[in-house]
Amino acid sequence: MVTCVRPGIRLHWEEAGDTEGQPLLLLNSIGTDLHLWDRVMPYLADFHVLRMDTRGHGRSEAPRGDYSIDMLVDDVIAVLDDAGVARTAVAGVSLGGMMAMGLALDYPDRVEALIPICTSATMDPGAWTARVQAVRYGGTEAILDLALGRFLSPEFRKADPDASDHIAEGLRRMSNDGYAGCAAAIRDMDIYWRVREIEAPTLVVAGDLDTSTPFEGHGQHIAEAIPRAQTVHLHAAHLAPLEAPEALATTLIRFLNSCNTTAPESVSERLPSASSTIGDAL
Repeated sequence: MVTCVRPGIRLHWEEAGDTEGQPLLLLNSIGTDLHLWDRVMPYLADFHVLRMDTRGHGRSEAPRGDYSIDMLVDDVIAVLDDAGVARTAVAGVSLGGMMAMGLALDYPDRVEALIPICTSATMDPGAWTARVQAVRYGGTEAILDLALGRFLSPEFRKADPDASDHIAEGLRRMSNDGYAGCAAAIRDMDIYWRVREIEAPTLVVAGDLDTSTPFEGHGQHIAEAIPRAQTVHLHAAHLAPLEAPEALATTLIRFLNSCNTTAPESVSERLPSASSTIGDAL
């Protein structure tokens, strides 16, 4: 466990796996922390894996005020510098995917490959303004039911109630300032027309049960805009690392291995769902 300090904030990050392996940075969604990836981690032992708690989440500090994608991207750069990693593959879920795309746009020399997961290049500003206000006045409890309904599929919540309860408890415990600050970053995100400038090899991962950022209108735009982007669909809702850890890990490994050879120009495949075999990892 490591704490990185940049002006005005302390950021928590961790590393695991093979420190001589290919670097892979994993970024969490809004409302979760680096443990979102716990069920995927056992499959990534051959990689040099970095995980961080996004500003406002987990053990990272949560300053008051609105955050921005640029600010969160600069946090990522601070962590990479602290870890001594010059260039990495980066996979991010939801807000983490937005940060990953921002990183690929603003620091292309730091990104070896890009995997945006259940994410978007544009969201409804009005809806996110309402969410910012709800949390600032009523705390995360005010958006708890909405978030859980979008995070996890009904079938998963029924099959794994402990995991669902864990996500709910994490939302209750997290900083209101942190959630609202990151929600403001999503509200103000402006990369819709810029994603076509991304040059890194890209795999867009969509969850077929994702109602928060469904492929149509969200992942589809990213996949069509980024040159030679590939697409994979998983049987999962918004938090794919939790609902389909094995399928997601298989997808990541297959794609990153292909980036080390001659990757096909366009690949679209549908993988089977994968039930978690990691027990109480989350």
